[in-house]
Amino acid sequence: MIKLNATDIIKENKEPKASQVKQETPQEQLEATSRPEVVDAKVYKLKSAFVKNSVFITLSYVKSDNGIRPIEIFINSKDLTKTSEYVVLTRLISAIFRRGTNPMFILEELQGIFDPNGGSFKEGKYYHSFYSEIADVIERFFYDVKIIDKPEDTSSGQKKNEFIAQTQDIADNLQITEDELNSDFRICPTCSSKSLKTENGCDSCMSCGYSKCDK
Repeated sequence: MIKLNATDIIKENKEPKASQVKQETPQEQLEATSRPEVVDAKVYKLKSAFVKNSVFITLSYVKSDNGIRPIEIFINSKDLTKTSEYVVLTRLISAIFRRGTNPMFILEELQGIFDPNGGSFKEGKYYHSFYSEIADVIERFFYDVKIIDKPEDTSSGQKKNEFIAQTQDIADNLQITEDELNSDFRICPTCSSKSLKTENGCDSCMSCGYSKCDK
């Protein structure tokens, strides 16, 4: 038990309210990029095995002192059953373009979505879903307008050199075969072509049909 004297003063310990607490580290506020009245844009036509009709994807961008950045996307198709889905994608991705400092992460998110019915191959590339194809279009747009630099593809040059080497080997083999084949033929006295061959004691020309057999 605590004993108190008459001269002791009890003070109430009041904790500051949450509204009165000063934040030491202010939260970062992401301001949306204002859209100019006129913007540059590119339109891409997407034919996908995941949807019935072709999809037209419009991507616009703005140029500023800080560089080029995307500002909005529009996804349209004749398939009215997909309208609500395309509107959701349009609004969400456009909001990320306007507020995000680095929109590259949206590509990973879209590519990570799997279709429950399985993926599909197109032009030698495997896509997990329709959203993976949209991510591919957005990435192509980033390369086209120089938002990001396209990595150098050294594999194409290497494959070209390998193809040339293989073609040369085939040509050399064909040349050897042709030389060996011509060594079995002689000059035909009728057509003067080197296509006279002796079989079973008879000379026959493969070009003009000349034939002579020894008695």
